[in-house]
Amino acid sequence: MKIAVTFDKENGNIFQHFGHTENFKFYDIEGSEIKSSEVINTNGQGHGALGGFLKDNGAEVLICGGIGSGAQNALTGAGIKFFAGVTGSADEAVKNYLAGKLEFNPDPHCDHHGHEHHGHNCGHHSCN
Repeated sequence: MKIAVTFDKENGNIFQHFGHTENFKFYDIEGSEIKSSEVINTNGQGHGALGGFLKDNGAEVLICGGIGSGAQNALTGAGIKFFAGVTGSADEAVKNYLAGKLEFNPDPHCDHHGHEHHGHNCGHHSCN
């Protein structure tokens, strides 16, 4: 199995705005163990293109912070399970997922108040 996490290279934490993610950390999983991981840059792809990027890189599961409904639909269409509203260390989130202890928001949404986001605004928000 391969798990992808929105990744902030500066601090190793989960990046909190899916559509603006510059890097994903991909984890190769065997059984319930992390066998390897690598950080892959999106090369400027954003929003709708990220579902295809994740699928092309073999992701079956995504762990992320905030995510809007359009991206949720794209991931569902690509057959990728997602766990949103997660904060903190990317590595710890994957370990918690594998242990069945990941805390996430089962009904993530995006309240729109600022950043441009597919022709609408999504900033000064709580995308989770």
